[in-house]
Amino acid sequence: MFGKVLIANRGEIALRIHRACQEMGVRTVAVHSTADANAMHVRLADESVCIGPPAARDSYLNVPALLSAAAITGADAIHPGYGFLSENADFAEIVEAHGIAFIGPSPTHIRMMGDKIEAKRTMARLGVPLVPGSDGELSSAEEAIAVAEKIGFPVLIKAAAGGGGRGMKVARSRDEVAEAFRVARTEAKAAFSNDAVYMEKYLDRPRHIELQVLADAHGNVVHFGERDCSLQRRHQKLVEEAGSPALDAAARDALGARVTAALREIGYRNAGTLEFLWQDGQFAFIEMNTRLQVEHPVTEMVCGIDLVREQVRIAAGQTLGYGQDEVRFDGHAIECRITAEDPDTFMPTPGRVVTYHAPGGLGVRVDSALYAGYSVPPHYDSLIAKLVVHGTTRPQALARLRRALDEFVIDGISTTLPLHRRIAADPEFGSGDYTIHWLERFVARGAA
Repeated sequence: MFGKVLIANRGEIALRIHRACQEMGVRTVAVHSTADANAMHVRLADESVCIGPPAARDSYLNVPALLSAAAITGADAIHPGYGFLSENADFAEIVEAHGIAFIGPSPTHIRMMGDKIEAKRTMARLGVPLVPGSDGELSSAEEAIAVAEKIGFPVLIKAAAGGGGRGMKVARSRDEVAEAFRVARTEAKAAFSNDAVYMEKYLDRPRHIELQVLADAHGNVVHFGERDCSLQRRHQKLVEEAGSPALDAAARDALGARVTAALREIGYRNAGTLEFLWQDGQFAFIEMNTRLQVEHPVTEMVCGIDLVREQVRIAAGQTLGYGQDEVRFDGHAIECRITAEDPDTFMPTPGRVVTYHAPGGLGVRVDSALYAGYSVPPHYDSLIAKLVVHGTTRPQALARLRRALDEFVIDGISTTLPLHRRIAADPEFGSGDYTIHWLERFVARGAA
């Protein structure tokens, strides 16, 4: 096992990784920008190193600074968390070239799945179903029009190196394709320095279903069930559930068997999440995230497995030590992503937290690095807390969620807590009958 892990991240995920390492008896190194000098993960880690000024490009994305921090502290492994460099194959390669373990997948698999076109080709070859679309990169607006007319409107043009809704445009008719192609390429180039785009059929009422997997270096692959991530605003997830209100055990098992077989064939290692659109009982692969997901706690709540601990164990060369038949799914869990944003306009609201009180009680978990007196910096993602609840049934989890949201107090800055209270109280959400388009309409009704 590792003696010391450097956590190449910040905020709640850095604290989450620190806690897992601490329970394993592994020492931690926190890195931080000058803006994060008083952050909770910096306060609690065994050691800390300042790696640069507030801008992420000069600190959390500064590879030489991260490697220097690992060298001077004697860290023998680096955990990237999510975001920042977590899916940067070059970073993983450089880390390993310096004799430091990268707690994540191999650079080869990060590259394979980071290119959305290559990922789809790989999954198609392995028998995983896809959304109908182009065979690869679209070379021109004319080709885009031809593909769109073949698969039928509406269509979605997406960045090959993209994520988070950037470089993604819908065309509902032939006349809209050329402009959608141009704008998607421009956005993709600006966001990812790669203007390659491809096309998929735009489904009108899908759910966004993802499957959590772990694989060790000894050929063992297991899945931990599905998460329903359909509640999204501008392709950003706000609420996640495990399992999905729309799926039954048979559908979960069938998808899990196909996915684990595919990952075993390509020799995948460590944590990963495969994302699908689900409509009319059919799954269609859209992408794979080769890292820990923001929403991993809902899976932990229903499976009782510490996914970060498992990541560290796998990176240290250990076997999973259990098979698929030993993974149990208990009850239902829901996660709300709470951000430092205005609940109506979604404008960022950095500033000083005056009062902070997290809810508690049976089946309630809060992953957050906030504390009273902490100043939320304006330089990074606005996620400040994740409220996760568990119940033996979905109705019980919903009742617990409503109670916990009412208890949650964050004063001094505006947050999206009021929006989450509205969602939790809505009968349609309560019924579980929603798609990826539901939340946009719900937010629009509230703003009207």
